[in-house]
Amino acid sequence: MGALLSIFTVGQLACCCSSAACGLFGCCPSCRNSTAARIMYALMLLLSTIVGWLMTTTWMQQKMMSMPFCGSHSNDSPNVCENAVGYLAVYRVMFALTMFFIVFCFMMIGVKSSRDGRAAIQNGFWGIKYLLLIGLIVGAFFIPEESSFGDVWKVFGLIGGFLFILIQLILIIDFAHSWAEKWVEQLEETGSKWYYFGLVFFTIVNYLAALTAIVLFYVYYTQSSGCALHKFYISFNLILCVVMSVLSILPKVQDHQPRSGLLQSSLISLYISYLTWSAMNNNVDNDCKPSFFVHQDKGSFDSSSLVSLGLFFACVLYSSIRTSTNTQASKLTGADQILMKDNGASGGGEDGGITGDKRTNSWDNEEDAVSYSWSFFHFMFALATLYVMMTLTNWYNPERHTKNFSESVGSMWVKIVSSWVCCLLYTWTLVAPILLPDRDFA
Repeated sequence: MGALLSIFTVGQLACCCSSAACGLFGCCPSCRNSTAARIMYALMLLLSTIVGWLMTTTWMQQKMMSMPFCGSHSNDSPNVCENAVGYLAVYRVMFALTMFFIVFCFMMIGVKSSRDGRAAIQNGFWGIKYLLLIGLIVGAFFIPEESSFGDVWKVFGLIGGFLFILIQLILIIDFAHSWAEKWVEQLEETGSKWYYFGLVFFTIVNYLAALTAIVLFYVYYTQSSGCALHKFYISFNLILCVVMSVLSILPKVQDHQPRSGLLQSSLISLYISYLTWSAMNNNVDNDCKPSFFVHQDKGSFDSSSLVSLGLFFACVLYSSIRTSTNTQASKLTGADQILMKDNGASGGGEDGGITGDKRTNSWDNEEDAVSYSWSFFHFMFALATLYVMMTLTNWYNPERHTKNFSESVGSMWVKIVSSWVCCLLYTWTLVAPILLPDRDFA
């Protein structure tokens, strides 16, 4: 019975991996090959993140040191088991995954359609891919610690992590615009008051949440004397949110973007409030933080990092399943270059792909042209891996221990600068059609 359950479980997973598996097991809903492949790569990133997180826990460190083969070592010969936990262990795991995606990035350069022989590598052979990744991870732990691996790889992590933050901001802004435009479109087409009430309700909820957060920031993250940096962060970002909101409903902006409104601004304001909160939690000045964050276990994974990873995987999933609509906002932010294009293919029929077999639950929608750049997709996931690496280690120096896990000046400034970049990108989507009237953004 256990063997049968294992086979069925593997079959369910395989259904999301290839058309052949779907035909064999017939157990999954219909899906595009392009979507299934992206989801599987996202799953690979998720599993690697879980492994990386385990490497940072005190529990894992204690378990490793309790192993018989980790019990004895001399001062001249440090315990090799110590390299399997802590910040440096995260660097090694994520180094292997980054190299995996970089190799695939170069391998998929120039692929125009699924008729290319490399399509089978992109959309299949998942067992071999996971074995290759495991081999890379094992090999990464043999990189000598004396080689300055951690210091050098941290530089790559800082650069790659910041670049992915820009991609994440683009996806969040695209989601805000797409959400509002879809509901406004439905309101205009159907005349249903539910869409109107929904727009008003979520706009009010987002603004109330952002305003509540700002009030709490002033109460718990500032003092009457001192904490000047926190006061600047809160006040400056509050001003930016007000300016964005007013700008989104100006008559001139509405003339060029009739569906621009307060729903988008409210969601971006809420996200900026989150970035402000997360940045202040990473401040090393404990006098300017609530006692809860001051006295928490430094070896634990703090709440702001958990929210960061939650938003990260929401963006990865969004980029994996979302289809580009070629709207004005998508073109302004560049999201149309990140998201999949709708090729209009459907499964089960003559145009359904390679087989056209009705038993096949996944079909090839890229025979004529790929629905996204396979090479850029792997490059984006390489940057995403570096972002996860830096988030798990809080943009901190690579060390083997797990203390000072949530406090980092570098992390604080990365997050606060990201909030300003987010505001700048959203403002660009509002004013670009006005500043560049000769450009076609429609």
